[in-house]
Amino acid sequence: MQWAKLRSTAKFNLATSGMAAFPLADLGVKIEQLDINGPSIYGYEPLLQALARRYRVPQESVVSAVGTSFANYLALAAATEPGDEILVEQPTYDPLLAVARYLNLVIKRFERKPGHNFAVDLAELKRNLSARTRVIVLCNLHNPSGAFIADSTMREIAELARKSGAYILVDEVYREMMFTAEPGTAFHIDPDRFLITSSLTKAYGLSGLRCGWIFAPKELAARMWRLHDIHCGTYAYPAEALSAIAMEKLPQISACMKSMLDANRKLLCEFLNRRDDLECFWPEYGTTVFPRLKSGNVDALCDLLRAEFETSVVPGRFFECFDRFRIGVGGTTESVRESLLQLARGLDRYRADSR
Repeated sequence: MQWAKLRSTAKFNLATSGMAAFPLADLGVKIEQLDINGPSIYGYEPLLQALARRYRVPQESVVSAVGTSFANYLALAAATEPGDEILVEQPTYDPLLAVARYLNLVIKRFERKPGHNFAVDLAELKRNLSARTRVIVLCNLHNPSGAFIADSTMREIAELARKSGAYILVDEVYREMMFTAEPGTAFHIDPDRFLITSSLTKAYGLSGLRCGWIFAPKELAARMWRLHDIHCGTYAYPAEALSAIAMEKLPQISACMKSMLDANRKLLCEFLNRRDDLECFWPEYGTTVFPRLKSGNVDALCDLLRAEFETSVVPGRFFECFDRFRIGVGGTTESVRESLLQLARGLDRYRADSR
């Protein structure tokens, strides 16, 4: 996160995974709809109602949070005690591991192999699952590869979790990029077993609202509200009010973002098809891909891209894959087009210099 905040920005930015910012002016908000203070105690009721309605979950299972990262923290903190064992996919989003270390959890891993398109290998997961496992941790869509876990696989994971008494934490923030009229969530598979986190940040260009949430069994949801009391007290009411307004307009926002992402993914696919120096699994959805550099050193490539081509991608070391890097194409289509051209120039230079 420190690298993302301080070093990822570049003129040609392919390091971000979220969609381009949605303009406040297009949200159609009038100043009289907002106020500094408002009726928010354990969340803002209209926002909680909107989340429960959109995802078809009981409102008592909905907890609001400041973004997905804090939602992940609350979910893990509520479901575990220090010394508990959790089972985390590999590769994964680094802050998930950082949270687990901060909570003094014992971290075990199961591999999502690049050769199998980063799919969840149920046999591999089962081998690493034990009676001590308190939580299984996944991202869907997978970060960094974008691979999708089908509900049929989630049902089998749920069956394994039931037998061992574990919860399943699924970060679904990128699943929003499927842009379905009735968005799916694994919570429906087993509401007693799944802890789901997500937000408006990645798919809708609404990062500044910090509108995140957790779906959880109601007893754990109650514990998350108490944990939130310790860390944040109350929420920022203007952000909650804006988030509730945005929830009403998600169909229009989704259509705008989907159109942009479809164009960007076409550019990305064409770029990858022209590169014989990269090997890449192509995900069906999302803004990111995670190619392998067939020859050379990824960190050296990233340094060259930044220093001489003003281009930023995410080094694979942040996902425990040192021969890969993550490309994100959530920006405006024109910026993505220019950035991919610049990335191509940088890769060509790197290959020429290596020879």
